Amino acid sequence: MTLLSRLRAARSALGRRHDDRPMVPIGRVPRSVGIIMDGNGRWAQQHGLPVAAGHRAGARALREVVRAAGDLGVQDLTVFSFSTENWSRPSDEVDDLMGLFSDLIDREVPDLHEEGVSIRFIGRLSALDAPLLEKIARAESVTAGNTRMRLFIAMNYGGRAEIIDAARRFAAEAGPDAPDSDFGSYMYAADLREPELIIRTSGEQRLSNFLLWQSAYAELVFSDQLWPDFGRDDLAAAFADYAARDRRFGKR
Repeated sequence: MTLLSRLRAARSALGRRHDDRPMVPIGRVPRSVGIIMDGNGRWAQQHGLPVAAGHRAGARALREVVRAAGDLGVQDLTVFSFSTENWSRPSDEVDDLMGLFSDLIDREVPDLHEEGVSIRFIGRLSALDAPLLEKIARAESVTAGNTRMRLFIAMNYGGRAEIIDAARRFAAEAGPDAPDSDFGSYMYAADLREPELIIRTSGEQRLSNFLLWQSAYAELVFSDQLWPDFGRDDLAAAFADYAARDRRFGKR
């Protein structure tokens, strides 16, 4: 871990930001968080820029939020990077996104590895091209032993597709007498902790096919910030909102 990362971790352990204002109550940070990163296109439009510039600004926001989540003590962070429905976008935008994903792996994985982050990709990955799949496999292999935080990147992902794929495997492998409780083990990442908090940016208030099985009891926070403008303080505010809630899981 870098010296900067150690300092960040020490700050978060004290429950304080750099300016000594209270942050999230100690012990109330969600262990598992999912983020629907929405608003890149609208951000670009507001700034008179092409959509590709919005996606690049969103990538910078992701870099900050991943590090902030680790500093705050999140153990599993799952981000929605590309859905099974996103293939219907204009081909030049899809091509730019794929190039951006490839560049991000090259640029960010070494630093994330140094900071103790394990990287996993979930989704129907076989639809991606071979060079990108090779980079994904290398990123997962290089960071596999890291334990500070796990970053799950939902790529060509859809919650319905995941449930369908799991059902097919469950039917083929588990047998008719398998208990219902075994079904979750057939998800793309069976060891992913169920998210305690789902955050969506840009003011939209829906899950959009993200972690449908895993988020059954997740708390939802909707931020009006467009994703490229979402930062460390916004994440802390979402965690503070979560910390103030009483989670009953159907009980009184």
